[in-house]
Amino acid sequence: MQTETDANRRPIAARDTGWARSLAAALARTRVTPDQISMASVLFAALGGAALAWRPGVAGYLLCVICIQARLLCNLLDGMVAVEGGKGSLLGRIYNEFPDRVTDTLFIVALGYAAGEPWLGWLGALCAIGTAYVRVFGGSLGLAQDFRGPVAKQQRMAIMTIGCLAAIGELYWHPQRYALLLAAALIAAGSLVTCATRALAIARQLRQH
Repeated sequence: MQTETDANRRPIAARDTGWARSLAAALARTRVTPDQISMASVLFAALGGAALAWRPGVAGYLLCVICIQARLLCNLLDGMVAVEGGKGSLLGRIYNEFPDRVTDTLFIVALGYAAGEPWLGWLGALCAIGTAYVRVFGGSLGLAQDFRGPVAKQQRMAIMTIGCLAAIGELYWHPQRYALLLAAALIAAGSLVTCATRALAIARQLRQH
């Protein structure tokens, strides 16, 4: 039976893996709190975004990729330590949402600057925030929060990761940053489509009620 918490929890396949359960259990036995893990994701985003925007090159791109994965790991573990580890706090819902909006903004805006089109990064960040707004708005209407894509958080970070790795190859081919530009455009356009997809799904559910 699915509980209300389950219905409003982002589905993540890695949550059911042995390594994730072991790591979450180990963290739950320490003094580390889920809220601290959530805030750590912001630090990784700040470091990765700075490396991407201000130190473009092999080292900067690789550091950004590492920070993206670290951010996603934090996003996985904070919820597992809170729910499965029984260490949730009264402010957990705030820490579950607000740091995600900050980390998305730091990464995506930095991507726009690194691609040479700052406006595209700001647009992508705005659309990414919009996907969360539509999701939470649906929840405020009493509906299960909708985490569907096509470009949700995991897909945005996957696109950015691929873009950074492809940009490393471009360094040995030509000076233009087409990979980063394409990644920024895909994130912005895909996030906008995701906003529309979720909004239409909410409308359909409301009509059915």
